[in-house]
Amino acid sequence: MRSDLLGYVVRRILHSIPLVFGVSVIGFGIMHLAPGGPLSVYTLNGSITAADIERLRVSLGLDQPLHVQYFGWVKSMLEGSWGYTLFGGRPVLDVILERLPATILLMGTSTALAVLIGTLLGVLGAVRRYSIFDYLATTGAMLALSFPTFWFGLMAIYIFAIELRWLPSGGMYDFGEEGNVLNLLQHLILPLLVLTLVLVASWSRYARSSFLEVIQQDYVRTARSKGLSGSRVLWRHAFPNAVIPLIALLGVQLPTLFSGALVAETIFSWPGMGRLFVDALSMKEYSVLMGTVMFTALLVILGNLIADIAIALIDPRVKLS
Repeated sequence: MRSDLLGYVVRRILHSIPLVFGVSVIGFGIMHLAPGGPLSVYTLNGSITAADIERLRVSLGLDQPLHVQYFGWVKSMLEGSWGYTLFGGRPVLDVILERLPATILLMGTSTALAVLIGTLLGVLGAVRRYSIFDYLATTGAMLALSFPTFWFGLMAIYIFAIELRWLPSGGMYDFGEEGNVLNLLQHLILPLLVLTLVLVASWSRYARSSFLEVIQQDYVRTARSKGLSGSRVLWRHAFPNAVIPLIALLGVQLPTLFSGALVAETIFSWPGMGRLFVDALSMKEYSVLMGTVMFTALLVILGNLIADIAIALIDPRVKLS
């Protein structure tokens, strides 16, 4: 390991503290500027009086000034609970950690498949530039990127769950089948198919552009002029340099993957973090919303840090400063 790696990691963590603080302040303020409030759901209940709502507001601390509520939330973050849910009083971190494995399973699998398939399609498109395969791959990717994720999800449900009845339309397990791996895989197929399709479309474009740029470099032409086989030139000389931008892109796109999960998990009723965010948004659960926002912000920082370290380890020309 390079000697300056540890110092670089420490500096990046220290530089990230003001960023995290800024995200928390802006996020906290925007959420509390939204019309209504977490107690607005009670106004639809005729049996609850205004005095009852006011007592709830006081007991939950919602009557306090905004800055007092913010510093109370910061204290709970530092204590490790990340605040408490307004309905149920559970630690927010526990709620997030309960939903995290489902999102990791869905997004981790779809990302791995998309990177593998998309990179392969991108390499073949770059090597066979302007061929029929390249045109078909480019057209397919553009079509896939032109339609929103929720449309693919609805079409997948209509075709495979309603018309053909091959797969379940949503959820993670059938009732009473919790822990059944085969039942889990059946429920995973549709959301995995939709997310992988969208991600492959974008990754194939990124990979094609990166490999096209590299295979036109002088050192690749030199390797070919020396009589090296095409596959050796591609995988030994071009691939290590072409994959560097893809690693950086993967780190930057880590939070974007969770936003994709938000749409897919909502459509397929997948009990992950995306569905948690939508449910918390409808209930105006400020503490849960802030917990997911901060979790995403930490993912941004962590993803960029991991990408920078990976690039530095792969490419010795990169200086960690």
